[in-house]
Amino acid sequence: MRIFIFTSTALFSIFIAFNTCVAQNCEHQDTTKKLVSIPPPAAVEEEIYDVVEVMPIFLGGSEFLQQFIKENVKYPAEAIKKREQGKVYVRFVVEKDGSLSNVSIARGAGSMIDAEALRVVKQMPNWLPGTHRGKAVRTRVVVPVVFKL
Repeated sequence: MRIFIFTSTALFSIFIAFNTCVAQNCEHQDTTKKLVSIPPPAAVEEEIYDVVEVMPIFLGGSEFLQQFIKENVKYPAEAIKKREQGKVYVRFVVEKDGSLSNVSIARGAGSMIDAEALRVVKQMPNWLPGTHRGKAVRTRVVVPVVFKL
């Protein structure tokens, strides 16, 4: 039976030989961290508020909003044949300048009347924007559009 006894000098020699061998055969790996670019504050999309001190208003108020919807909705003939009716909730963002963006269906009642509700809301004129702490802000609004036969 053979017993190998390594002295610290022998271990150190093996370690140096191994490191030299590895260093000659390995490619250098870049271990430096890469910088991540952070967009400037102006490029970051501003927050959309659900509730503000003064909510956005359709010019003339809610009566004029309902009048606008009634005058511009064209009940789809196919929806009438299929007896589609109900309340479609349309969600959108009133921007700082009063324009509308991100128009979508929050809760629909049928594909044909949903599409008509979207069309009508996209035609709306600018609103008075919502304000929070004295500044105009982007505000989310949901408007019901009723289809009744």
